[in-house]
Amino acid sequence: MELLRHWAQLGVDAGFLSDSFSYAFMVNAIVAALLLGPLLGGLGTLVIAKRLAFFSEAVGHAALTGIALGVLLGEPPENPFIGLFSFCMIFALLLHFVRNRTNVPYDTLVGVFLALALAVGAALLMYVARKINIHMLENVLFGSILTVTDQDLWVLAISCSLIIVLLIPTFNRILLTCISPDIARVRGYKTNFYDYLFVMMITLVTIASVKIVGAVLVGALLLIPGATARLLTKNMGSFVLLSALLATISCVVGTILPMELKLPVPSGAAIIIVSAIFFLIATCYRIVRKG
Repeated sequence: MELLRHWAQLGVDAGFLSDSFSYAFMVNAIVAALLLGPLLGGLGTLVIAKRLAFFSEAVGHAALTGIALGVLLGEPPENPFIGLFSFCMIFALLLHFVRNRTNVPYDTLVGVFLALALAVGAALLMYVARKINIHMLENVLFGSILTVTDQDLWVLAISCSLIIVLLIPTFNRILLTCISPDIARVRGYKTNFYDYLFVMMITLVTIASVKIVGAVLVGALLLIPGATARLLTKNMGSFVLLSALLATISCVVGTILPMELKLPVPSGAAIIIVSAIFFLIATCYRIVRKG
């Protein structure tokens, strides 16, 4: 990271970059955006194919409970990774397990689990309120990419690497399992295995994104770039690449604009607004083209 910061400072001195890039937190923010954007965009296409739009939203809200549990167990309030990861992963796997064992509609089940996570999180936060800075809670809810530390970047890099290692060799099988489970079973694929693998990957990227995009907004960044790409292309390869590109651009632009324009807007909100603007432009383009 020191090397990247040195290069950024050279760019500032040469006039290629704005003065904001002379700050270490800005370089960290851009690195986080470049790591997270492509992954969220790529996984978002599978979220849309499997119709799990609100699943990541529920996991994101469960992060509140995970953070509270981590603090109660003695972890540092700034980085309660063990409590956050453990609770969110158990929450996600339990939600998927119940879904496969009951006839309750999936959107209803997600709503029940989401409400439960929020209620438990709110109750536990009352006990740890003295240990948690209110601004840290705001960062968890709405994201603050500008507060990303070197430790956060390492966690994000390891999470992204693990997901990529799992996703690349299994992408086509997970996609077929999403689109047509019956055909996947005929081909001998273990659909339950790929379902749980996909749920674990979505949970992991959601946990890694909470501090950057925010628990309230992380599901939107999984969904909006993919929905935008879906409006612009019908080819699966182009769909994935365009979704990853749009998510990356949204992350980078949403990080830089508030800083450069000195806007008091959380980075997570800015990223989602930029992503939504792309969606509105794509929607207008599709309407005009059909007309």
